[in-house]
Amino acid sequence: MVSIDRRTLLLAAALTSAGIAPLAAQGADMEAAKKEGKVIWYTSTPIETAQRLSNKFQEVSGIKVELFRSGGSAILRRFQQEGQAGRVLVDVITHSDPAAANAMAKKGLFLPFKPSHWEKVPDEAKDPDGNWVAQRLNLMTIYLRTDKVAAADRPKAWSDLVDPKYKGAMVTTDPSFASLQVAVVGMLAKRLGWEYLEKLRKNDIMVVQGNQQVSEMLKRGERTIAVGASDNYAFDDKKAGLAVETVYPTDGTFVVPSPTSVVKNSPNPNAAKAFAEFMLSDTAQRMFPEDGNFAARTDMPAPEGNPSLAKISIMGIDNEYIEKENARIKKRFNEIMQ
Repeated sequence: MVSIDRRTLLLAAALTSAGIAPLAAQGADMEAAKKEGKVIWYTSTPIETAQRLSNKFQEVSGIKVELFRSGGSAILRRFQQEGQAGRVLVDVITHSDPAAANAMAKKGLFLPFKPSHWEKVPDEAKDPDGNWVAQRLNLMTIYLRTDKVAAADRPKAWSDLVDPKYKGAMVTTDPSFASLQVAVVGMLAKRLGWEYLEKLRKNDIMVVQGNQQVSEMLKRGERTIAVGASDNYAFDDKKAGLAVETVYPTDGTFVVPSPTSVVKNSPNPNAAKAFAEFMLSDTAQRMFPEDGNFAARTDMPAPEGNPSLAKISIMGIDNEYIEKENARIKKRFNEIMQ
């Protein structure tokens, strides 16, 4: 029978071989994590990627991942409702609303934790105190069906989309469901005014829940232009043979980090830290470019066929503004689009 110390050493060796640094220096007790036996993860990570991450972590650590996957705003609502009821049922939470992560950090809902490779994540994609760190970077762009939108008619900027020639062609997501969209809507409204969204509504833009539904609309040809959409879905659609192309708007692409946080007083605190450590490992970070996402770490390549971030015009996001105006952004959007 393998001794306790021996089991710990074997587990650390397995994690290291998978690109995960041993966790003792980070304050995680791997033997305790093994005894806990599971980690509960709420996430808006695309389902295939989330499942790959869960399966790989269980393979290298022996710790089971209980996965709840939904839209980012739905994830946050569930977490907040449980907190208001005095219950902490989740260990790790990953979504795509840095402003909301900052607001929750101020309330003391997270356990500060800085995994290995922390220094390889840009400052803009992490909380300096360790309350959250990006799992991946999401490019929010425009993408379209090249077989249905003539080259001469393709938009080049966000401001182009109010042109009547795009009436009935566009689809976008609801920020009340998809947390990625909160920053997009908020910054477009701040830069171009709420009248810009009103003009999109007059252009008969369709609103669906999340990015999966946007992709489906384009696949079926019901809509031909995705607006403020996650670029990894365009990557997947292109791999599947759909005639789609990404437009990186000349007035700026949005780059939205997906924060991962360890929840304070969670049911499985040691497994939570182990899973957070895994998220920035070589093994996990390499999965994101493979699935069409940009990794959080700067030493990882861009997804195949995508330009590097350095070659893309980026529209900055004012997270303090988004944090302050979060509820109003969702409310105003729904008032305009109903």
